[in-house]
Amino acid sequence: MKLFRPVGADRSDGELLRAVARGDAQALAALYDRHAGWLHARLTRRCPDPETVREVLQDTFVTAWRTADAHRGGEAGGWLWTIAARRLVDAQRAAARAARAQAAHARHQPDPARATAPSAEERALDALEYGDVGAALDRLSPELRAVLRATVVDGLTTREAAQLLGIPEGTVKTRAQRARRELRAALTERRSTPPHLLDALGGTA
Repeated sequence: MKLFRPVGADRSDGELLRAVARGDAQALAALYDRHAGWLHARLTRRCPDPETVREVLQDTFVTAWRTADAHRGGEAGGWLWTIAARRLVDAQRAAARAARAQAAHARHQPDPARATAPSAEERALDALEYGDVGAALDRLSPELRAVLRATVVDGLTTREAAQLLGIPEGTVKTRAQRARRELRAALTERRSTPPHLLDALGGTA
């Protein structure tokens, strides 16, 4: 008796993604079967709402379907987690804004500025893109900036960042340490930088 093997089970992530880029829906299904389980588990650790997790997971693979040709080859885990992490942040921000607006309405205190005021987490994330921190980040070399975005902004592990960027894990660690040192030095020169952002970057280790 021949054991059943899922379609695409013997193909690498890179092969599946190349097929997805050509419009192969079976390849996407195989990629989903391979990665959806651990993505769901990891998203659940970051978000207690199962409906949000389900929507983010679905959106992750829709995005993978649309952008598969942008993958650089190799394992897809880090690339998929980057998509999922960003989609989760977007979903949580939207939910927080909706909750604040609803709370303001319930108190009969309609205040658009207050209802859309960003949380501390949102301000920290936005600071990595804009303002002093964003300007300092832009001063880093492209390779250092890519590692810092992968490990800090996207929350990838060293292994996942290495897979995403196509470099050894040791190189990820070395570049991350150097990027933190250079970014912290640049931010120290700017007195307007919030102390908690400097603390988040750590020391020279």
